Amino acid sequence: MSKVNLAITGCMGRMGQQLIKSSKTDKNFKLTTVTENKLINKKIAGIKLSLNDEKSLKNVDLIIDFTVPKCTFEILKIASKLKKRVVIGTTGFNKKEESLIKKFSKKIPILKAGNMSLGINLLMYLTEITSKSLGNNFLSKVYEVHHKHKIDHPSGTALMLGKGIAVGKNKNFYNLLGKKYLNKKTFPYGKKINFNSIRKGKTVGEHEVKFSSGKEIITLNHEAFDRALYSEGALTAGKWLMNKKPGLYSMRDVLNFK
Repeated sequence: MSKVNLAITGCMGRMGQQLIKSSKTDKNFKLTTVTENKLINKKIAGIKLSLNDEKSLKNVDLIIDFTVPKCTFEILKIASKLKKRVVIGTTGFNKKEESLIKKFSKKIPILKAGNMSLGINLLMYLTEITSKSLGNNFLSKVYEVHHKHKIDHPSGTALMLGKGIAVGKNKNFYNLLGKKYLNKKTFPYGKKINFNSIRKGKTVGEHEVKFSSGKEIITLNHEAFDRALYSEGALTAGKWLMNKKPGLYSMRDVLNFK
């Protein structure tokens, strides 16, 4: 397989920098384009920084996007026109935006995941199984911790785990969406799924799903120590996406979880 010509958007962000670092050590990729939403006369990894436009993305095979929703849709419009594959690690999309991504996926292959980690995607799978097994006798809630610079809350991963609870109960996630707390020491279970987000220090990521019957509590959790697990997961996803037809895929498809 020839090297994949790779574009990384949001190249000056935390994940952008980590993706650049990981891509330089992965022989399957050739980093050809790095972009930001403002043009700066600067080179990143020896490559002149570009804007998100057709000219800069014309000769790439794959775009990996860890930015913000507004930027992601700029990328999707260009990618759709140029027929480019896109891996989306951006989080914070609302219900309408999620539907719009599905529409774009009818034209180009898109892999979208709130978290690219193998461990987190296994946790998601276990959350579904646990939720299904326990049924409606157990209430659930989701807790997450990220570094102080992370803007959106709950995290995309926390919402992903909430969806796992809903899938297990065979219910619509948006109908089960409960209260969203920020930096609370404790938070309650509810008939709907409540979330608590902690923003502090340099924490890479902690996620926890709890199920309670009032008589017992079951806890599923995952802790990340190195941001490289997200960038390496995104590159694995990108490599997998290269021979896929238009459609909306997830890390679950990559890992072949049923």
